[in-house]
Amino acid sequence: MSEQQIILVTGGGSGIGKLAALELARTGHIVYASMRDLRGHSKERREQLAEIARDENIELHVLELDVRSEASARAAADLILARHGRIDVVINNAAMMMHGLTEAFRPEQIAEIIDLNAISWMRVNRAVLPAMRRAGRGLLIYTGSGINRLPDPFTGPYAASKAAGDVLAEVMALEVSRYGIETVIIQPGAYTSGTDHFKHAVGPADQEVAAQYDRLNGLSDELAARLNSTNLPDRRHDVEEVAEAIRDIVAMSPGARPRRVDIDPQGRGVDEINEVTARLQRNYFERMGIEDLLDVTAANASSADAKPLS
Repeated sequence: MSEQQIILVTGGGSGIGKLAALELARTGHIVYASMRDLRGHSKERREQLAEIARDENIELHVLELDVRSEASARAAADLILARHGRIDVVINNAAMMMHGLTEAFRPEQIAEIIDLNAISWMRVNRAVLPAMRRAGRGLLIYTGSGINRLPDPFTGPYAASKAAGDVLAEVMALEVSRYGIETVIIQPGAYTSGTDHFKHAVGPADQEVAAQYDRLNGLSDELAARLNSTNLPDRRHDVEEVAEAIRDIVAMSPGARPRRVDIDPQGRGVDEINEVTARLQRNYFERMGIEDLLDVTAANASSADAKPLS
């Protein structure tokens, strides 16, 4: 087993978050699966995870954390730090899905999903990064999506929120690298089962606008089935593979982890876009003299290696 890590998972009550929390705890790590409203909304999920932890004798703890509240994020981080003195890994995973005609979503709905799927990452990071910087090490894992590279129709608010979160994660990765903090952005494809995304997807509030799109009648309702029809026969289609990938990333040695991991049963080629983007980014950063920010191992050696501006 790799060195035991103290791990915080947001959105740990269902889907990828729950599967990752279980996978990591079963590997031998100390895992905090966080969710909101443990006595109400998440009561059944909390009890289920607690029962599994008892039955399997694993270090899986359920933690109250509402990612929409900075105070809640800080309280959760403080509790973990009080118990263990450190937080080694944070998996920013909490998210929601909106599905339907983009114009029919009201602005406040789009603000809501960007708050939960992107700004929440900032709240959690602001709570944990001071301790990681002091320790000179840490790992931030984000459950992103390939959709921000190749968006599907009828996913406008969701794709926009994932794009916003992706940019925040990418930029923060550059800014924390000299403190020995690594970043990995997971980019799952469309898993239409095994998560609550499509099951609990929120639709547009303005049905009067939606009714004006008669030329698209039925297409939005067919999205999940059409996505399933593009699954490649030689690839896995179960969302458990995302949790297993997260487990394997945590087990990697510092400095050896990839910045992005594309896991896509549809095989859209997001990994090819990532490769081109990474090459162009490195070339551009070399011209600025800050290419060390792309490599935690090199960047952590000395913050004085960056070339001064002429």
